[in-house]
Amino acid sequence: MNRIRIPHELQKMNRIFRDNGFEAYLVGGAVRDVLLGKKASDWDIATDAKPEDVMRIFHKVIPTGIDHGTVTVHFMKQEIEVTTYRIDADYTDGRHPGSVKYTSDIREDLSRRDFTMNAIAASLEDGAIVDPFQGEKDIKHKIIRTVGKAEERFAEDGLRPVRAVRFAASTGFSIEEKTLAAIPPTLGITAKISIERFRDEFLKLVASPEPVKGLHLMEETGILKLFLPEFLACRGVVQADERGIHQFDVLDHLYNALEGAVWLEKQRGSKPNLFLRLAALFHDIGKAATRKVMEKALDPTKPEDVSTIYTFYNHEAVGADMTLKILDRLRLPKAHSRYVAHLVRQHMFFYESSWTDAAIRRFLVRITPPDAKDSSPSSPEIDQAIKDIFDLRIADVYGMTRTPPVLAKGLWSENLIEFRERIDKIIAEKNAITIKSLAVNGKDLMAKGIPAGKEIGRILKELLEAVLEDPALNEKEKLLEIAERIAGHSQP
Repeated sequence: MNRIRIPHELQKMNRIFRDNGFEAYLVGGAVRDVLLGKKASDWDIATDAKPEDVMRIFHKVIPTGIDHGTVTVHFMKQEIEVTTYRIDADYTDGRHPGSVKYTSDIREDLSRRDFTMNAIAASLEDGAIVDPFQGEKDIKHKIIRTVGKAEERFAEDGLRPVRAVRFAASTGFSIEEKTLAAIPPTLGITAKISIERFRDEFLKLVASPEPVKGLHLMEETGILKLFLPEFLACRGVVQADERGIHQFDVLDHLYNALEGAVWLEKQRGSKPNLFLRLAALFHDIGKAATRKVMEKALDPTKPEDVSTIYTFYNHEAVGADMTLKILDRLRLPKAHSRYVAHLVRQHMFFYESSWTDAAIRRFLVRITPPDAKDSSPSSPEIDQAIKDIFDLRIADVYGMTRTPPVLAKGLWSENLIEFRERIDKIIAEKNAITIKSLAVNGKDLMAKGIPAGKEIGRILKELLEAVLEDPALNEKEKLLEIAERIAGHSQP
């Protein structure tokens, strides 16, 4: 392909560059995506115009990275990053060039880029392709290859190895042999990158079409050990015993559960659910720390004839705490970390038809997200939590055998369907499931002479328990009468 079609917004932008004596090219991921037959959403422009020239010829320009020749131009309702052709040198911190030299040659600019598939430019004038490193050929053959020697590219910028495995997950490409082999020797440089830089690539990897491929590459190259060593503790932790529930060790089970979440999205044609994917990946991370080995006699008359049973008691609580610490370390927003940890904590539920409606209401209390703003069981936060908890359960089952579960037949799925139907019925009845949804509050109790303090909180909890058991009690007068009885019993 010698030319690509240039969007009309960029054609208009090019006229401004051209009329002022400059040239401009579309570069980076946008060109790669077009060559892959995808729609390019983010546009990066390279030009021989210096930053001060760009700020002069366009009306609204923000100097977002002016030290490295980059500004952001607001043009036709788009935010377009524009960078002057440059040559980078003297990488000292494993991430940024110590010096930047401007050049007038687009080919020199492309020579500083990470991978051949990202070192292609398309002229804004006519869409003509400039491809000095045969990136289009590598795209055709689905290969990720560095521009020049891999060791040099990775030594310059420690984020590039992480980007390599992320691109493998997002494109489905294979990392070229020499490029892959150069990652382990340069991990000392990768270790210098900020945790935020790693986080951004990691989240893109998890949200990609083939996240498990990327995770295997992270494990194989040593990147996982650098940033997420807790997962490596799960490698080799055997779960398979005579019960036949699991076939894989804990780490492969986690990978498979993430694959199960992706499978669910494909079945529904839905967008990636990052929180569900993270929860699937983390849900059993506490098993390595809680694993116990038990010997069970198969025949009391033959004590030597025993089988081995593996237990992981309380792994969901341990795993939730670990998840919260890891995601906080990656500096995710606090609310996001809490929600993923909440899903991990609640993933072990076992419904039986004998459950009472009160038990189902208590289940809804338990799975209410910690940051839910609306206390109603029909609130969007609780509705999403229910969907995510159920999908996490399905992903977990997928992860046990790496087999797509049958969602309409079979004991476990019929059980799940029945449970969801009963939950929907409870929600439709609009019963109270939190203290905020009670017909009384702390002020009402104090008006009845109950002293402020911990006693108020204790009584409200008991009132909620009463209402969960019998929703008809959620009337102000009834609850105040119960509260007075509780307070009276607690008097010395």
